[in-house]
Amino acid sequence: MSLSIIPYPHPTLRVKSSPIRRVDQTLKDLANEMLDLMYAAQGVGLAANQVDLPLRMFVVNASGVKGEGEELILINPELQMPRGNESEQEGCLSLPGIYGQVKRPKAIRLSAYDINGNAIERNVDGFLARVLQHENDHLDGVLFFDRMNDEGRNEFAGALDELETDFRSKQSAGAIPSDADLLARLDDWRERYA
Repeated sequence: MSLSIIPYPHPTLRVKSSPIRRVDQTLKDLANEMLDLMYAAQGVGLAANQVDLPLRMFVVNASGVKGEGEELILINPELQMPRGNESEQEGCLSLPGIYGQVKRPKAIRLSAYDINGNAIERNVDGFLARVLQHENDHLDGVLFFDRMNDEGRNEFAGALDELETDFRSKQSAGAIPSDADLLARLDDWRERYA
């Protein structure tokens, strides 16, 4: 299976992802493909539902460069103990060219599993904490602009409308299945891993 990054307003971006109950070689291969896609798109994080998989997994490398920084594959992550607040600009690989100021906690506690089933427990702050929160939001069907005020969102409302119009026109032309058909395909993944 070849993965690709799905664009807003693809319905899988709004799906609350299911916890992963088993890991096999296929899932490991998918995680590695997600890393490759993330690097190719010059991103620092990519959630499974951004590649049309309804599973609680995301990949991260705050450096954005393969072979540099720390590469993480996180399964069933939980973020707790938020501390402090700061506002920084964010973007999203599913919303190309759209950026906005998002207020988030400066520091968090990460609990997750790596791809080999090892538990990860650590305190995280700075840019990596922001990336983890952004990707974890994806797993709950939350996009970064949902965390912005109306004034901030209004700055790129036109760009969002363009993405929506483009997606819906491709659906009308039959190039993309209907939302119902797209969502129905997720059940196979849930049955296999969740």
